[in-house]
Amino acid sequence: MKTAQLKNTPSPETILDWDRTHQFHPWASMDDVEGSDYMLVNKGKGIYLWDETGKRFIDGPGGMWCVQIGYGRPEMAEAIAQQVMKLPYSSPWTNTTEPSAVLAKKIADMAPGDLNNVFFTTGGSTAVDTALRTVHFMNNRLGHPDKKIILAREKGYHGSTYLAASVTGKERDKSRFDIEKRLVHFLPDVNPYRRPEGMSVQDWCDAKVSDLEKAIADIGAENIGGFIAEPILCSGGVIVPPKGYHQRTFEICRKHDILYISDEVVTAFGRLGHWFASQDVFGIEPDIITCAKGMTSGYLPLGACIVSDRVMERMVNANDAALFSAGYTYSAHPVCCAAALKNIEIIEQEHILEHVRDISPYFQTRLQALADFSGVGNVRGMGLLGCIEGTPDSDGATLEEERKLGALLDAACEKRGLLVRPLINMAVFSPPLIITRTEIDAMFDILEEALKEVAAVF
Repeated sequence: MKTAQLKNTPSPETILDWDRTHQFHPWASMDDVEGSDYMLVNKGKGIYLWDETGKRFIDGPGGMWCVQIGYGRPEMAEAIAQQVMKLPYSSPWTNTTEPSAVLAKKIADMAPGDLNNVFFTTGGSTAVDTALRTVHFMNNRLGHPDKKIILAREKGYHGSTYLAASVTGKERDKSRFDIEKRLVHFLPDVNPYRRPEGMSVQDWCDAKVSDLEKAIADIGAENIGGFIAEPILCSGGVIVPPKGYHQRTFEICRKHDILYISDEVVTAFGRLGHWFASQDVFGIEPDIITCAKGMTSGYLPLGACIVSDRVMERMVNANDAALFSAGYTYSAHPVCCAAALKNIEIIEQEHILEHVRDISPYFQTRLQALADFSGVGNVRGMGLLGCIEGTPDSDGATLEEERKLGALLDAACEKRGLLVRPLINMAVFSPPLIITRTEIDAMFDILEEALKEVAAVF
């Protein structure tokens, strides 16, 4: 029989050894699962993290696109502790709680249009799963059992659960996981950087809208239940679709009775300077919005699927009783909801949305200046989102060469005290929303130095 004996505080070396031996990480490299080298992070404050040696790093990725208000907020710790002592858990099947009801009302007030119905989940993946199941449930209720296919986009990322992974299109090298291929049809890449030489951005937008129209014509609107789209394809490389794309695709979906799901797991709660980006930035009022990450600034896990009144009315049928039999043990968890409420309060009181709108132009100006460096193929971003896409100095660069380029940039940044998120040949970043102009300068000064180092050796 195994027994756990942890009498003394383990050393950093012991912790890392236990991590390699026993912790199975997300996206683990299975060719050397115990040889992965993860940084042991000991503490965080503001936009910074410290490793076990005491070295400080700017947290360029903002955790995982989520630490909006920064690390080490005592008021968050206090709100969480108070709720733990008052009521740590309550079954969402049979009860409600003050934090969950107040948060649902708060989110409904912040969400665009008639998105007034908040289904709490455990994170982004389960929010997307809930959205897709809502599409299927609604069409079953309406007597449209074949209207189930989901249109999604290449380079889009929507989660790791089975349904969410099925509508994710960002894999470049082959995944060994199964997905439900009958459920999804992928539209081609919308990245303007990938448009043919000589094509204008407007013509590219027209072509991308035509991709959607062609898919509907080929598959048949009677077989398509929904279209899921991130306003910005974040994990795909911070891809900003061409101007006007969102409004035009939304109108086409509405014309063909295809529910529009806006996946705002990254863009909601301030990343672009607004609570939600769908309407305030891109001018659409979706049928469903999914969100998570910044809702609690990463302090506790929580997600939500926000459903419009229009969709809810179509699911309700007084003459045919049916349960919406979806949910999670930790749906509407009162402690997580209390953390979200405090997070929203901090964002409001400290005018963080206004700060993001004020400082984003400077962030983007420093980002665009990186385009002149050797080895940089493209830089792009919006709000406090950015991406550097590297280009190996060879025609028809292999995946291995592109991975090497991304790894070199990652290492050069880390050496200088900046964490970025490497994605093959790209480095993406989404720092905490409280970042200052001085901290932006420090971040991009490191990126410039790192790019010079990489250019000299690659």
